[in-house]
Amino acid sequence: MIHQIYPQVSHDFQYELNKDMQIAAAHFIPHEAAGKCAQMHGHTYFVNITVAGNELDDSGFLVNFQQLKKIVHGKFDHTLMNDHKDMFNNVNANDFPTTEVVARKIAEIVQAHLDTLPNRPTCVQVFVRESPTSYVVYRPKAGKQ
Repeated sequence: MIHQIYPQVSHDFQYELNKDMQIAAAHFIPHEAAGKCAQMHGHTYFVNITVAGNELDDSGFLVNFQQLKKIVHGKFDHTLMNDHKDMFNNVNANDFPTTEVVARKIAEIVQAHLDTLPNRPTCVQVFVRESPTSYVVYRPKAGKQ
C-alpha cells in the first residue's frame, strides 16, 4: 500500500478523487545533456492522479477508480516509455519521456477519457515520483484540460 502525502491543488469543485498506482517502466532521454539518463534504465514510478468535479455519474462515482488504472497502468506498466510513439518521441525535448513529460502525458490521456463522461470531471493534478528523492507535479492550466 502506498502511503504518501501529495501537494494539494486548490480548486472550487465539490468532489476530489485521488488514485494511486505504481508503474514499472523503462526509459531513456535521447539528449547529450541527460548524462547517465541517456542510457536505458528503469523506475518503479509512483503515480497519483487527482480528479475533481461537481457532479457524480449515475453510479454515484466522480470517475471509476478501475477506469483510471486501466487507462494509465494498462498503457505504461512494464513498457519502454520511448516505444509509445503516440506519446513520446526522440526528436522534440517537449516530448522526451522525462518525468515532467510523463506527468503531462498522463494528465492528457486521463482528461481525454474524462471528456467522454457526462458529468465532465477534470484532471487537476498528476504527481509522478520516479525515485525516493525525485518527483514531479503537473497541473494543467485552467481552460487547458
